[in-house]
Amino acid sequence: MLNVNQRVAIIGGLRIPFVKSFREYARTTNQEMLTASVGALVEKYNLQGKLLGDVALGAVMTSSLDWNLSREVVLGVGLDPKTPAFNVQRACGTSLETLDLIALKITTGQIQAGIAGGCDTNSDLPVMAQRALAWKLIDLNNARSFGERLSAILRIKFRDLKPSFPGIVEPRTGMSMGQHTEKMVKQWKISREEQDQIAYESHVKASKAYKEGFYNDLIVPFKGATHDTIVREDTSLEKLAKLKPAFDKSGAGTLTAGNSTIFTDGAGAVFLSSEDYAAQNNLPIQAYVKDVQSTAVDYVHGAGLLMAPTAAVANLLQRNNLTLQDFDFYEIHEAFAGQLLCTLKAWEDEAYCKKELGVKKALGPIDRTKMNVKGGSIALGHPFGATGSRIVASLAKILQQKGKGRGLISICTAGGMGVAAILER
Repeated sequence: MLNVNQRVAIIGGLRIPFVKSFREYARTTNQEMLTASVGALVEKYNLQGKLLGDVALGAVMTSSLDWNLSREVVLGVGLDPKTPAFNVQRACGTSLETLDLIALKITTGQIQAGIAGGCDTNSDLPVMAQRALAWKLIDLNNARSFGERLSAILRIKFRDLKPSFPGIVEPRTGMSMGQHTEKMVKQWKISREEQDQIAYESHVKASKAYKEGFYNDLIVPFKGATHDTIVREDTSLEKLAKLKPAFDKSGAGTLTAGNSTIFTDGAGAVFLSSEDYAAQNNLPIQAYVKDVQSTAVDYVHGAGLLMAPTAAVANLLQRNNLTLQDFDFYEIHEAFAGQLLCTLKAWEDEAYCKKELGVKKALGPIDRTKMNVKGGSIALGHPFGATGSRIVASLAKILQQKGKGRGLISICTAGGMGVAAILER
């Protein structure tokens, strides 16, 4: 029966360490990373042999060989093999989207428990053949006679053999996320110093969280990595200031390798259930999923590529009768420090809020001491499909430690989309 409106409990999340691409996880597949993360979750919560309602997993950089990635992971982690699974892809919001889909199934009573998560690797990229070569190879495969096969072979040109590498470029504009963000920070008048300050604070908070042992029960060792390898305890504003612009090298650029996320490999997963399931299985509840929202902006015709979370958050606030200040914690994804700062500035801009978000007044500022309190993506890393699961697991633990409260999640994605969520305890 649907429309049961059950509360969705976050039991907990686990991930493997996030590492710089082409290092520890070189030649490691998405399936291997996800299997390690989901398998650790299964072991921690004694789910071996258990039949779950559904599993939703996803990645951005996937091979066509991974067409049934989630199901293959399920079959490799010890769950009841009758547990179904499906793939999801919403760019950098992928694993927050998987959480939404599993939560919706639980809240309607369709299922009682499920796993959501995601991963990504740049170290095992799905390098493809040129389309021209692929079409000619298909013709070769379909050839029935020696003459047809020879003709198909002779049509293959040397230029067809050049491999096609996936890139983080918007097909509609031909620009990278970094180039789009350079446009955004210029529009919103965000300085290099402001961006470096966000990056510095991200590393400081992450380093402090590690010293306090916050991540000890959120991360499981994998391939020799025992912790996130991108966190820099010795980062300073002076060191950040010495880095050269990475995207706009005209002299006006402000985005650098230091105030932007770097290519990262990693995976994570979160275990969700109804309250009844948690009680029946003696599972402690860390927090609850209150609401999730996805939005998009028309970045092709002028809107900032990574500004969609401003609208996602506005929609959440309106639907839940909340203000932007009604939160104890803010987890705002740091794709780029500049992108985060543009989002914060937009929420304070009345003209933008009225025109773009359809609200009567500016959403206002947030208390930045409550933002990314255990470090953000710049310090911890950003495997595209895994960031949502990393944030959810951390925020749920933060709320559990506090004992009560409300947290806001905001994630920007490629294609001018954004995903936001509210967790509470």
